[in-house]
Amino acid sequence: MTFIAEQLDLPAETLADYASREQTMTDHTRELAAALRLRGAARADIPFMIDAATKAAWATDNGIVIAAGVIGALREARVLIPSVSTVERAGIAGRVRARKQASHALLSGLRPEQLDALDALLITEPNKGITALTWLKAIPTAVKPDHVRDILHRLRQVREIGIPAKLSTFVHPDRYRQFVREGRASPAYLIERYTASRRRATLVACLIDLEERLTDAAIEMAEKLIGTAFSRAKNTQARRYAATSKDVARLMRLFRGTIDALSTALENDSDPIETVDETVGWATLLRARHEVEALAETVGVDPLTVAADRYATLRKFAPTLIEALEFKAGRGSARTIAGIRMLRELNRSGKRDVPPDAPMPFKKDWRKLVIGPDGKINRRLYETAMLAHLRNKLRSGDVWVERSSAYRRFDSYLLPEPVAAPIVSKLGLPSAADEWLEQRGRELDWRLKKFAYRLKRNQLEGVRFVDDRLQISPVKMTTPAEAEVLADRLDAMMPRIRITELLHEVARETGFMAAFTNLRTGENCPNESALLAAILADATNLGLSRMAAASQGVTRDQLVWTQDAYIREDTYRAALATIIKAQHRLPIAAVWGDGTTSSSDGQFFRGGKRVNAGGDINARYGIDPGFSFYTHVSDQHGPYHVKVISAATHEAPYVLDGLLHHGSNLSIAEHFTDTGGATDHVFALCAMLGFRFCPRLRDFPDRRLIPIEHPAAYPSIGPLLGKRIRADVIREHWDEVMRLVASLKAGHVAPSVMLRKLAAYERQNQVDIALQEIGKIERTQFMLDWLENPSLRRRCQAGLNKSEQRHALTQAIYTFRQGRIIDRSHEAQQYRASGLNLVIAAIVYWNSTYMTEAMTHLRSGGESILDDLLAHTSPVGWEHIAFSGDFLWDRAAKATGRKPLNLSGKQRAA
Repeated sequence: MTFIAEQLDLPAETLADYASREQTMTDHTRELAAALRLRGAARADIPFMIDAATKAAWATDNGIVIAAGVIGALREARVLIPSVSTVERAGIAGRVRARKQASHALLSGLRPEQLDALDALLITEPNKGITALTWLKAIPTAVKPDHVRDILHRLRQVREIGIPAKLSTFVHPDRYRQFVREGRASPAYLIERYTASRRRATLVACLIDLEERLTDAAIEMAEKLIGTAFSRAKNTQARRYAATSKDVARLMRLFRGTIDALSTALENDSDPIETVDETVGWATLLRARHEVEALAETVGVDPLTVAADRYATLRKFAPTLIEALEFKAGRGSARTIAGIRMLRELNRSGKRDVPPDAPMPFKKDWRKLVIGPDGKINRRLYETAMLAHLRNKLRSGDVWVERSSAYRRFDSYLLPEPVAAPIVSKLGLPSAADEWLEQRGRELDWRLKKFAYRLKRNQLEGVRFVDDRLQISPVKMTTPAEAEVLADRLDAMMPRIRITELLHEVARETGFMAAFTNLRTGENCPNESALLAAILADATNLGLSRMAAASQGVTRDQLVWTQDAYIREDTYRAALATIIKAQHRLPIAAVWGDGTTSSSDGQFFRGGKRVNAGGDINARYGIDPGFSFYTHVSDQHGPYHVKVISAATHEAPYVLDGLLHHGSNLSIAEHFTDTGGATDHVFALCAMLGFRFCPRLRDFPDRRLIPIEHPAAYPSIGPLLGKRIRADVIREHWDEVMRLVASLKAGHVAPSVMLRKLAAYERQNQVDIALQEIGKIERTQFMLDWLENPSLRRRCQAGLNKSEQRHALTQAIYTFRQGRIIDRSHEAQQYRASGLNLVIAAIVYWNSTYMTEAMTHLRSGGESILDDLLAHTSPVGWEHIAFSGDFLWDRAAKATGRKPLNLSGKQRAA
């Protein structure tokens, strides 16, 4: 009232009784509404509000979004907003209507027999003991020829129902994904309880999704089986050659003796045959001839010949695969499709002989092997070669399969040019390559000349040029003694706590559990202990049954239901982002970093012990197959992204996945990796997407600086230079590279998908070459930064050390089942990794808050603690946390408030 009185130039007392008469406020409200041409909401506006809610709910079930849609429509119609309860009721009604409309859209055009087939999916089949839907969703994961046939059998069953894929385009993509998620996660008995329209719509989305997943699963498993045949062939060759090492050494000594004898005969002008016979023994040489011939054949055997020994294994699934899938390709791969069609005809007709004019799209060396001495084509070799060639073409995208997600046409992964153009402009990238090349060329030329000048005068710290080779002194990371003392004191002051109590406390302070919403209703989980127990079961690798047995306050049924309804990859991601944001806001986090730099690294976990355990073998980790958790860690120690990848997969394609799609409020500008994360492609894409990529290159002295100008322009560092950049290729394919960059930035496709496809080309395609040439320029710029800037080398090492600290904590948590991953499905493996990452993030947050309290306590006592020393501490300690034992969830849920610091002066372990 005082404010209004001042505006009207009246004493405040005059308006003191303004609000005492309710009618006065009502009258003035009506006058204001009339002046602004507004009217109050009436009962007649309810249908209008429901229509607005329906439009807003077409894409989402989110109540806030729907309510905002209703309010926005009312404002546009100049209607005063009614009570909250009225808006809420209209929103609920609109959401129900939108769901029904989406269901009817998915069912449009289906015939009665198709609807009956959908209903039959939920009937238990006597011969299987389960419903048809349950059987279809149980996709085999162990890599076996029989399982390829099983998958294809499921695929045929799905196709027989005849659901058109175009039905998915009749509803909003987000709404369709919701149907798919429900279909994937919901058991048959639960879907059966839905209303008829919702039940059938969910089944339609599930079948469309299943056709894609089954197609991908069949191709992926066949791809692994074909690849295994060739990898085993190479290994067999290597073993055969290794087994002959003694014979090779003996024959080489015999050969040396023969040369010495011939040399002696030449010097003495004697008969060489007699000299060889006397010195080596002619009979000995004749006996060795057959051994030499056998060894030569061993070394010269092509892997295709050895791989064809597994032809019987390939034949178990290859004919069925070729018959079931329709492969397509562009003009450049037309011969591949012709070869596949010919194999399909041979299988149908039962003919054994391959026609003499059969297409041979594979490499020339194989063509010579396939055609025998008699001019006939060897069926075993030909079919093996065609399958290997098809595998490579599918991986690169040159050959694709309709109704597939992972093996689509290459161009389908890229945004259209009109859509990509504004994204490229927003990134600050030029529309033409010449502008970029001119700017980068000028800068690189100046930097190379400056580097050559400083190198010649030994002005680079830790870098020397000796015998035409760089010598780089290793970075020495030293921690001040005072910092180590401070770290020990802070660790000793940390309260002793059970992991159950820690998770409940972090949940109360950050609210991360709100991210775990019910898949079907969107509501939060009412049983917080069950949700945290399910998360911890993933994190520790304990599993739900063992977690229930070791817990008080939760049952196995509660855990199973909670995991089914609330735990998904997207909810894990949202919860992790919530904790990372909360830790980023803590003042102490700024001591470790400002959240603009990060590092990533992979950590190996072995697969199960049983036969045909999942995973791939990486010789670096021994003979056991396994997986790698590839994790991104911020400079504030927060693990903000994790991805499960094959142990045999190169890490580099996954660097950008975490940088682009982490979902937290971190603004990463600089990223560190080890050598495994570095390729020229990653250098190029990081630079264009706005990230500074700084890998620690193990083979740095062996890499070459790549100039844009002719190498002759830099004579003093000639030995360090490679061939100049192929600027013409960059110019020619600049637009395609920009489409790729825009597609990655927009999230249209994951970077790892595109980088793996580019790497799979048998012959490098031009886009791949252009991207690689751009990467060479960016790598050269980085190498110059690395050589000239010792602080960058130390910063990189410090960033990677934070990843190593996270790995150590991982080993302390992920201990059950001997730390082995027994889950076969990628989804379950990703849950393990996500749960583990979430618990680590919670520990980092909890430790950060109590380290703040400990630091405050020390400073309140008059101690001077500098941030420079505090920067050497870490919130990744765990000695004070009890990870095992009984999980007392009821007691943890009842605990409130913060724990007191341990001020006894003695460090206590949990």
